[in-house]
Amino acid sequence: MFRWLRNSFLTGIAIATPLGVTLFLIISFVGFVDNVVKPLIPARYNPESYLPGDFTIPGLGVVIAVVLLTFVGALAANLFGRTLISMGERLVDGVPLVRHVYGALKQIVETVFSGKANSFKEVVLIEYPMKGLYVVAFVSAEGRGSLEAAIGDDVVGLFVPTTPNPTSGFLLYTPRANTIPIDMTVEEAAKLIISFGMVTSDRLPKTVRDTLPPEVAGAPDPAV
Repeated sequence: MFRWLRNSFLTGIAIATPLGVTLFLIISFVGFVDNVVKPLIPARYNPESYLPGDFTIPGLGVVIAVVLLTFVGALAANLFGRTLISMGERLVDGVPLVRHVYGALKQIVETVFSGKANSFKEVVLIEYPMKGLYVVAFVSAEGRGSLEAAIGDDVVGLFVPTTPNPTSGFLLYTPRANTIPIDMTVEEAAKLIISFGMVTSDRLPKTVRDTLPPEVAGAPDPAV
């Protein structure tokens, strides 16, 4: 009876925790956007001004933000909008510090929201921070120019994320020969990192396991 209660309790935690955290993040995000956007709306255009008492509309700020962003995107798609954006960017380029911040953020956003080849599309293993220790890394780009001249041919840029927050990490450049390709998608690698290694995909392929020390690859799987 005690074992059944314990298993049921742990199962409940396993089900409720991700659901609760997801709902908390959604509610926190909606509340944050509402608090930022609603004060910017004039009272005469705010629907909540015409509601009785202190009644509020949850998510109104999110809806308005989506509408405004859609409008900005539609405006940027025509000649007039592109002209305004070009004038604004030229103005920003004239400010010494701001232009570097704006340029870096713009490049990051364009990389994340575009399906270009320089997005994370390959997962590899590298020996880091010392020989015999392996970490999961994402191939971010190929090293060119002065990087290729200093390091050698076929240089790749690697992003080594930290656990459990994969949005921070280290940028490394190394010859591709130093990397070990693994049969793992970017999504699977992200889950592996966030979960402290507890959520993993299928075993490494035999061709990859053979290149790793036994303590890293694990026991061989006869089915592979």
